[in-house]
Amino acid sequence: MSLYRRKDSPYWWAKFPAIRGESGPLQVSTGTTEKRKAQEFHDRLKAERWEQSKLGAKPRHTWEEAVLKFLDETSHKRTHERDKSILRWLDSVFGGKYLDEIDRALIDHVKALRAKIATQSTANRYLAVIRTILLKAANEWEWIERAPKVSLYKEKDGRIRSLTQEEFRRLLAELPPHLADMALFSVATGLRQGNVRLLQWLQVDLERRHAWITPEQHKNGRAHAVPLNEMAVEVLLRQVGKHPVYAFTYRGQPVVSVSTKAWTNALERAGIEDFRWHDLRHTFATWHRQAGTPTHELQRLGGWKTLSMVERYAHVAPEGLQVAASRLDNVLQSYALATPKEKRD
Repeated sequence: MSLYRRKDSPYWWAKFPAIRGESGPLQVSTGTTEKRKAQEFHDRLKAERWEQSKLGAKPRHTWEEAVLKFLDETSHKRTHERDKSILRWLDSVFGGKYLDEIDRALIDHVKALRAKIATQSTANRYLAVIRTILLKAANEWEWIERAPKVSLYKEKDGRIRSLTQEEFRRLLAELPPHLADMALFSVATGLRQGNVRLLQWLQVDLERRHAWITPEQHKNGRAHAVPLNEMAVEVLLRQVGKHPVYAFTYRGQPVVSVSTKAWTNALERAGIEDFRWHDLRHTFATWHRQAGTPTHELQRLGGWKTLSMVERYAHVAPEGLQVAASRLDNVLQSYALATPKEKRD
């Protein structure tokens, strides 16, 4: 049993040999840069492990143990790297602590601290990771009796910014050809920029006018079928023969980024402010709602996981409900005719 320093951590670490039921030695951060405090942590943990080994006491598990187990179980997740980044920061607060020492007060401290450093939305990403790990520790791994409550900030509905048809025409006229085609394809399909930028020919069937996004590529983690309308097909036909693998390229190479200086300059020349590439997806949804596309159909077209995400666009096309509202006209007309004229006047 010993204390040591690691190159990737500012803290002292304690190392203990394996005891019953463990596959290897325990290496845990003490959560402090002071050797005296690290030694106190080491001695306390040493005594507890003796109780576990000799007296059969139920082992207490540390935050570090939970993090390692969580990362191993979720290595396939699309957000794996983001989770690792979050957990590196959380080590400064939870490092060296047992899971049963992480209570509501400590979590609220993290909540307030992250909201002060960045935004409430960002704080929620950190809180969600904490909640997931603690719930797993309680319900799946049975390492703690119960998980403390983790309350997230209430987030506002996402920002919605879309273009008018005239604005979009101006933008296309100012964009270089490869970005103009990608922007047009984005509005035609509603696909996110990463799915457009990395779209491969093996994901496209021009004959059947169909494309698909794999679960690994899709934000909601589910496969997404993409029907291709006439404009989407026309755009893809212009790309045939340019690259053997990727549908959209620039100078013979896959497109690395769309939010480039060329994009920014085109927006400026077109007189368009406060507009990001992702807003092309909002434009797709807005135009569909204005054209009368029902919410449930739009959800499937855009690949949204929940209907509530699509309901954000309901306000942009109240006239879309005009046909539905008019269905009572014939019924109500008979009541109007039955009402004496003097009352109607």
